[in-house]
Amino acid sequence: MTNDLTSQTGVILFAHGSRDPLWRLPIDAVAEDMTRRWPHMSVACAFLELTTPDLATTVEALMMQGKTHLRIVPMFLGVGRHAREDLPKLVSELTEAYPQVQFELLPSIGEHPAMTRLMADIAANAASTP
Repeated sequence: MTNDLTSQTGVILFAHGSRDPLWRLPIDAVAEDMTRRWPHMSVACAFLELTTPDLATTVEALMMQGKTHLRIVPMFLGVGRHAREDLPKLVSELTEAYPQVQFELLPSIGEHPAMTRLMADIAANAASTP
């Protein structure tokens, strides 16, 4: 993913959201880690509900930075209604509202084989630790 990013590309980590302000800390940590490891990459977070900023606000902020290609990474482990229906609808509405921006909706992270392997490693290590 990082090889073909240009200065006009922004990455949006999209998560559900929660009333609990501590809930967002892991998503923020992923964004911070990405920014530290790839300082040229423009990374921002957005949330479906109960947490700010929402997707439209994040899109507008990245557009103000000159981003014309936005990759949306759903930070969902399961592929439920939000990933299958709600998010594609939001992206469709944004595509219509901002035809000058290229939106790229990636698969949910829970669908990625590397995530499956990582979760299996973590679970196996936790199970083997006394």
